[in-house]
Order: sequence, then C-alpha cells, then structure tokens
Amino acid sequence: MRPLFLAFIILAAFSSCSIFKKSSGPSTNFNKVLKSTDYTYKQQMAEKYYVNKDYNHAQLLYDDLYRVLKGSEHFEDIWYKYAYCAYYLKDYINAENLFKGFVEAFPNSPKSDEMDYMRAYCFFKESPKYQLDQTNTTKAMGFMQAFVAQHPNSDKVKVADSIIDVCRSKLEQKDFENAKLYYNLQATNTAYLKAASLTFNILMNTYPDSQFSDEYKLYLIKSEYLYAIQSMEDKKKARLEQVLTDCNDFNDRFPESKLKKQVQEYQELTNNSIKKIDDNEQTKKAG
Repeated sequence: MRPLFLAFIILAAFSSCSIFKKSSGPSTNFNKVLKSTDYTYKQQMAEKYYVNKDYNHAQLLYDDLYRVLKGSEHFEDIWYKYAYCAYYLKDYINAENLFKGFVEAFPNSPKSDEMDYMRAYCFFKESPKYQLDQTNTTKAMGFMQAFVAQHPNSDKVKVADSIIDVCRSKLEQKDFENAKLYYNLQATNTAYLKAASLTFNILMNTYPDSQFSDEYKLYLIKSEYLYAIQSMEDKKKARLEQVLTDCNDFNDRFPESKLKKQVQEYQELTNNSIKKIDDNEQTKKAG
C-alpha cells in the first residue's frame, strides 16, 4: 500500500506542476509583449487582443502605445480602441474622458460623431435608479440633446432621442416623488402644503407634455385647498379663490381626464367654504 500511495503523491504533484506551467504560460508571454520596445509588434498584439475581446490585456498595451505613439499616423486608431477598452470594461468615467478627448483631438474624424455619442452614452450608463442622485442622468440628457443638435443626420439620432426620453422620464419621476413627499409631510407641518403646491406647479411647468399632467394638477389643487382652509381668516378666502381658478383650469385643460370627478369634489368643497366665509361676514355686518 505504501509504494502505491507514494506513487499517487508523486503523480499528483507532477500534475499540479503541469497545470501551473500551462496557466502561467499566457501571462509570461503577455509580459514579454508588454515589455517589448517593438511598437509595431505591440500594436499588432493589442489589435489581436482587442478583436478577441480580451480588453484587459488590450487596454494595458494601448495604454503604453497611447503615450509612446502620440502624434503618429496610428494614434487616432489607438485612441479609438483605447477608449472602447475602458468602455467595455465598464470603466465609464475613464471612457467618457477618452471619448471626449478623441472628439477634441480629431474633430474632423469620420468617427467623431460616434465618439461624441459614446461620451453621452457613458453618462447614461452611469445613470442610477430614480431614487438616487440624478446628476449623471441630467448630464446624459444634456449631452444627448447636444449630440442630436450637432449631428442631425447621424444614424444614432433615433436612439439618442429615445435615451433623452428615458432620462426625462426618470427625472420627472424623481421630481414627482419629491413633490409627493412634501404633500405627505403635511401632518407634521402645514407649511409643507405650501411647498407641495409650489413643487407641483414647477413640475407641471417643467414637464408640460407629461402624460401625468392631470395628476400633478390634482395634487396641486388638493395641496392648495388643504393649505387654504388651515390659513388665517384674513387670507383664507383669497387662497380658496385660487383653488377655484386651478379647478377651472383643470376642467379646461383635461376635459376627458379620469380625475375630473375628484376635481369637481374639491371645487364643491371650495365653493362651500367660500360661501361659509361670505355668510359669516354678512352675519357680522348685520350684527
């Protein structure tokens, strides 16, 4: 048994050494390429890695070539692929900077509009869920709008327009949730109702063509009404009259809205409140 066991150990050790040699081979070969001063050969190998979608190795080689061959006839192609390596490796911050730099360095390149688009697209890839900070969403939308304006004949305009719509919807949802937050905080402080009405008004002006405009208007009316009836007596009537103005505006703008019945209810409540104020004033005068 002992000789058999010893033979097994030797065989296992030999197999491990063989595996190790096989796995270390490519890394050793790559290091030779990386250290090579034959830049034609290095560029050929970078291209090979790039075509095979080995962007980690390609990026390391292009990083060296980018610094050494700056200003050469190959520099544009090196920069182009170097930028895409960062993009494919999901290093969107570095990719955006490289795409931007390419456009600035080669404004007349036939690839310039593509790189301009990719710069904007990097911001879109960094755009988070609507609950989080939307700085990158705002940038993505702005740069995509600039791209469409500067490259109206590009085959990417249609996709850019759809991305702009996605970004706008995300920003709208974020703003809507913020406005609702003010409305829902009314129980802690009535001042939040004033903030809610202002925010919903801004929301409507910012997104005038939104499919949810009637819902925003309803929230505005509800906020104004609740704020009005809790106001000081000398300000209550004027604020209630503003509610009626917005109810009438809703009826004019959204005659087919499913929310029209709720608006009519607030309109009736507001009229009754105004009538009560007028009756009280008449009673005081009569007294």
